[in-house]
Amino acid sequence: MTGLAATARTIAAMTAAVTLALAASCAPTPSDSPATGDGHTIEQDTDMTTIDIDIDIHGTMFTAQLEDNATARAFLDLLPTTLTMDELNGNEKYHYLDSSLPSEPQRVGTIHAGDIMLYGSDCIVLFYQTFRTPYSYTRIGSIADPGRLAHALGAGAASVTFTPEQAA
Repeated sequence: MTGLAATARTIAAMTAAVTLALAASCAPTPSDSPATGDGHTIEQDTDMTTIDIDIDIHGTMFTAQLEDNATARAFLDLLPTTLTMDELNGNEKYHYLDSSLPSEPQRVGTIHAGDIMLYGSDCIVLFYQTFRTPYSYTRIGSIADPGRLAHALGAGAASVTFTPEQAA
């Protein structure tokens, strides 16, 4: 029985060592997450810069946050611009640009109201309903509060003005 007891002690010691090593490797260090002073940490993402744009639809204002990708940056370079966006499927407005934007289409699965996407390489799409889709899009950005979006867009074509957000 002493051999079995020694084996059990060895396994217990190894388990404790592995647990301690895993806990130490997962714990944030002061350089990973700055402390708030109350023992909590703040998530900090230094790689990501967010850019907001303003969207005016027949006098109703919205703010959208752009993705951090080449498509969103190329779209931002086009601003300010006013697009006449046509209705499609009772859930989106679209406009074909005169030139292509960089694209990396992916199957998004679910479209959310307020999503701004690129279909193909030259079609800007503004969605005002949430639904599942098998189609592929490149994300450009999304409207922060799309609650009034469907009403603002109305039926038929809509005039939509996209402008870089003005610095405060």
